[in-house]
Amino acid sequence: MIYRILTIITFVLTASGGISGQSHRNLDEVVVTGKRSMKDIGIQRTSFDSMMLKENISLSMADILAFNSALYVKNYGRATLSTVSFRGTSPSHTKVLWNGMKINSPMLGMTDFSTIPSYFIDNASLLHGASSVNEAGGGLGGMVSLNTSPVDSEGIGLQYVQGIGSFKTFDEFLRFSYGSEKWQSTTRFVYSSSPNDYKYVNHDKKLNIYDDNHNIIGQYHPVERNRNGAYKDMHLLQEVYFNSLKGDRVGMNIWLSNLDRELPMISTDYGYDSDYINKQHELTLRTVLSWKHNRSTWSTDVRAGYLYTKMSYDYRREVTEGNWADMTRSRSRVNTLFGQIEGEFKPHDKWYFSASVSGNQYFVRSEDKNIITQNGQDAVVGYDKARIELSASASAKWRPSKRIGLSVVARGEMFGDRWAPVIPAFFFDGLLSEKGGLMFKASVSRNYRFPSLNDMYFLPGGNPDLKSESGFNYDAGLSFSVGELGRYKIDGGVTWFDSYIDNWILWLPTTKGFFTPRNVKKVHSYGVEAKLNSTLRISKGWQLDINGSYSWTPSINRGDKISSADQSIGKQLPYVPRHSASVTGRLSWNRWSFLYKWNFYSERYTMSSNDVNLSGTLPPYYMNNIALEKMLVFSPADLSLRLAVNNLFNEEYISVLSRPMPGINFEFYISITPKFRQK
Repeated sequence: MIYRILTIITFVLTASGGISGQSHRNLDEVVVTGKRSMKDIGIQRTSFDSMMLKENISLSMADILAFNSALYVKNYGRATLSTVSFRGTSPSHTKVLWNGMKINSPMLGMTDFSTIPSYFIDNASLLHGASSVNEAGGGLGGMVSLNTSPVDSEGIGLQYVQGIGSFKTFDEFLRFSYGSEKWQSTTRFVYSSSPNDYKYVNHDKKLNIYDDNHNIIGQYHPVERNRNGAYKDMHLLQEVYFNSLKGDRVGMNIWLSNLDRELPMISTDYGYDSDYINKQHELTLRTVLSWKHNRSTWSTDVRAGYLYTKMSYDYRREVTEGNWADMTRSRSRVNTLFGQIEGEFKPHDKWYFSASVSGNQYFVRSEDKNIITQNGQDAVVGYDKARIELSASASAKWRPSKRIGLSVVARGEMFGDRWAPVIPAFFFDGLLSEKGGLMFKASVSRNYRFPSLNDMYFLPGGNPDLKSESGFNYDAGLSFSVGELGRYKIDGGVTWFDSYIDNWILWLPTTKGFFTPRNVKKVHSYGVEAKLNSTLRISKGWQLDINGSYSWTPSINRGDKISSADQSIGKQLPYVPRHSASVTGRLSWNRWSFLYKWNFYSERYTMSSNDVNLSGTLPPYYMNNIALEKMLVFSPADLSLRLAVNNLFNEEYISVLSRPMPGINFEFYISITPKFRQK
């Protein structure tokens, strides 16, 4: 049944949002009438529009998620490893798809979001908790879906952006596109580099102050620079689409990235950066071929892909002058073959069926080439393994009336020669009131996550006898949408969730001097998520947009004691904040735009015992960023000038123990968008 969706389209738009270089254009107000999507029955989804993704062209997806959701983003430093976790789980419990292909590392199980430029993503969404079962298995916390899209205009498009920032940071962005009735092609290029040598007050060190008689009369924390933190990142994305205009579309997406990064020294290191080399290099190629076949009542989506990653890590120390010792020379190669077929069938307005089968074949070789001698023979530390992962699902969705929707999903998973029990999921939504669009949603599911290859085979310490982590997810929530045509629109919602995870994998020390993973924990994670989005048309030419989110997430270890000294039972998991929040506000006037971004993480424990002594906790912090943008319109091209100020109040903060973050810093961008004749 059709219901009214009041949509006020009074936004100040650009072709690609943010710093796109396109001129602002006020659109007339319209009322859109549509249907509630059958695919989203009962699903808890957070979507990001193009303006969020392109609000600052230099941001990675880690930054986008930190300022536009209540997820916890764990950041090891500027331009270094950034992971994302849902609802008190770990980063390996978050599944990540790019154009339908899973891009989680088969070695570690997680994804580094600092290596994903938001400039390469056209639409993104989060599936919270049980909702992730609709797309993939193994996401005990949830799933992040990242996608690109063909250009939506005919003709030639070109955009070049040059950025310069603090710490001698330089960013370059280029986008070239061509579109016709049947063909669309887009080429995107990103290159970023920086010595990344920002200053910070080192609170982990104290230096003495002496008087003339060499007596200590005081102490102070020294100001140091981020040492050995330089990086050079290059990304190239090529996309080609062909539309037959008869319901078929063929696409090809190729993403090449080449990353060279030094790993910064921690704040407790008293050595000199010239005494050692600590570098990481990563070359990644992702390719997806797709074919979509659409008909009035059914559709088919076929995808095939290949992913190649070559990673090296070198750690060398100068033992004596001119004499360097190789401590670690880690090398790994990952080859992944991917295939998927999905089908959808909608015989009636009240029924919707779908099914999918996907497979990933991994070939992984990981080793430390540093020579280790055992019993007079050289030994290689690492593994060379192949593993196939298969997933199949079927779902049925039924809307018996315009107010009620029901959905059931069944998914099967196989990793190697191990099968998980059938993963069931049930979803319900009900329209409580058409006035205000008051909606109730609820879901329950079981889910499984298989151990990563490092968990099972890493040498020394891998444990091939690990059990799969398993969990139950429950959630229920209310959402609403109200507004007055041409004046304002407010929508949002609140969700309660409850999750139980058994056989949680944890790496623990052994008496032999190395760590090994074990199934030791039972984790109970529960809490509340809330979000609110509002748009207010203040007067002609003026508009205010505010988006906010909040999460309260106790994540408690309910397992058994490992030993009599184990103090972790009943305590919050390490690096999981109980409270997180974010707010983004944008004030637009004609061709001016002012952006304010704020996010907050509460205290995080660094130890499973929640011991607050020594360095057992990380203090809460509030982050404030602002940006001012001016659009300039000329006959041959549009220009955009943007000044951004990050960490506005110069807050001293850390996201990971002994990894200081930069204070106040600045970025300036100029975007040039030549005008070509377009349709």
